[in-house]
Amino acid sequence: MTLTLTTVPCLADNYAFIIGNPATKEAAVIDVPQAAPINAAILAGGWHLTTVLLTHHHWDHIDGLDGLTNSADLHIIGAAADAHRLPALRTAVAEGDTIHVCGEDAQILDVSGHTVGHIAYHFAQSGFAFTADSLMALGCGRLFEGTPAQMWESMQKLRALPPETLICSGHEYTASNAAFALTLEPDNADLRSRVETIKTARLNSEPTVPSTLAVEQQTNPFLRADVPALKHAIGMDNADSTTVYAEIRARKDRF
Repeated sequence: MTLTLTTVPCLADNYAFIIGNPATKEAAVIDVPQAAPINAAILAGGWHLTTVLLTHHHWDHIDGLDGLTNSADLHIIGAAADAHRLPALRTAVAEGDTIHVCGEDAQILDVSGHTVGHIAYHFAQSGFAFTADSLMALGCGRLFEGTPAQMWESMQKLRALPPETLICSGHEYTASNAAFALTLEPDNADLRSRVETIKTARLNSEPTVPSTLAVEQQTNPFLRADVPALKHAIGMDNADSTTVYAEIRARKDRF
């Protein structure tokens, strides 16, 4: 049995995700930017929402929580390290922990960098990784709290997941991320092909999220700081990977 996955657009450019057990109709939502579209998707799918998984404390990932149908009965899971900034948690988790949600186990990864205490949820059986604002489609989150070294470590953790993993990230930033990636690796054929796919999707108002980790490995510069082709393309052949990552992040911040 694998879980179903529903991508739910929220606010201007956020995504929430609903996972569901088709046998029991139990569902969980990952991050809650806005209640109304999540409630509508739960109703449309005939799901019974039992659990909320939070990745980090930023308002556009938690502010819709109180508006969820049956919000008072929901099992809220989030990072112990971030608990002081999150809604009240029933279960506080840390890296290495395993939780059981909708009939499947999920592993907790500390992916600090965008914030300190940001976590990701990896559902190995179904092949989902909920990465929010750590690893994103063709990008990664701005370093509001963490260091380049922390975020590069987080990128390597996520890059080590099975390549077929669906990376479920928190925003529709892919087109702008693609434009930036092309400034670094204009000769990357995989990237150029992906850019065309993104353009078509957005013209049709289709989400570009989730994406497979294999595609991110080929095209996302923030996963490629130790790849010789990228290092050569930006004139940093002999630099260590953390320095290269920091340079890529700094260029994106100025882009």
